[in-house]
Amino acid sequence: MGLAASLDRTVERLEEMRGLDRIAEPIAGVLRRFVPSGPVENMASGTPLGHPAHPVLVALPIGAWSAVPVLDVMGADERATRQLVAIGVLTAVPAAYTGASDWLTTAGAERRVGLFHALTNSAALVLQAASWQARRAGRRRSGTALSVVALGMTGVAGWLGGHLAYALGVGVDTTVFQQLPSDWTDVMAQSRVSEEPTRCNADGVPIVVFRTEERIVALADRCTHRGGPLNEGEVTDGCITCPWHGSVFDADGLVRSGPATRPQPSLDVRVVDGRVQVRADSERTLRTNPVGH
Repeated sequence: MGLAASLDRTVERLEEMRGLDRIAEPIAGVLRRFVPSGPVENMASGTPLGHPAHPVLVALPIGAWSAVPVLDVMGADERATRQLVAIGVLTAVPAAYTGASDWLTTAGAERRVGLFHALTNSAALVLQAASWQARRAGRRRSGTALSVVALGMTGVAGWLGGHLAYALGVGVDTTVFQQLPSDWTDVMAQSRVSEEPTRCNADGVPIVVFRTEERIVALADRCTHRGGPLNEGEVTDGCITCPWHGSVFDADGLVRSGPATRPQPSLDVRVVDGRVQVRADSERTLRTNPVGH
C-alpha cells in the first residue's frame, strides 16, 4: 500500500506539471504531419481492429527485450541475443507510431503523462540500440548492462502506460459505465426531431437524436473515443461526426472513420402519440450502477 500511494503521489505531481505543455504542443505539431487524419490515423488508432492498436504492438518489443538478459545470464549464443535486441528495436517503431497517434488526441494531465511515457520509452529505445551496437562490436558485458538499464526504463514507461489506461481512461470506451434504459423511455416530441442533432436525456443519460432519410436515430451522446459531445457535431449522409477529433459514426453507431475504435451505443426508437421513445437492447454488468455524463 505504501508503494502504491507513493507512486500515485509522484504521478499526480507529473499530471500537474503545466510547464510540460510548452514542450508537448510543438511536438504534437510536428507529429501531426506524420499522422494525418483519415486512413493513416484510422490504422494507427486501431479503428479496423475495434480496439486501440498500441497495446497490442508494445508486446512485441517488450517480449523480445525481456528475453535478452535471461539469455545473457544463461550464456546463450551472442548472435541470438543480438538478433533479439534488433527485433525489439525494429518492432518498437510501429509501437511508438501508434502510441503517438493516440497521444495526439489527449489533453491536460493525460497529455503530460503520455509525454513522459513516450520520452522514457524513447530513452529505452536509444539504450537498446546502443546495446545492439556494443554486442556487434564484441562488448557483450556492456551490451548486457545497457539492455538491463533499458529494460528498467521500459518498465517505468509501462507503468505510466498502465496509469494512462487504467487510472486516466485513455483508450477506454468512455460510455462503458453508462446504463441506457432497457424499457421504453420518453425523451422528446417527434416535432423536435430534425436532421440537426439534438441532445436529450434517457433516464439521466445524455443521448443525441437526429433524423435520416430512413428513420429517427438515437445514439449515446458521449463519443466513445474521448468523450466529445456528438450533439455539437454535424450529420452528413446519415452519419454523425464528433466535433472533437472527427470520428464518424453511422446511424447504427458503427465507426465509419476514426480515430474512434469502439462503436457508439445505439438505441431502439419508436414514436407513440407524437412522442419519441427509446430503449437499449442490452445491459452489461459494469453498467448496472447508472452513470450519466
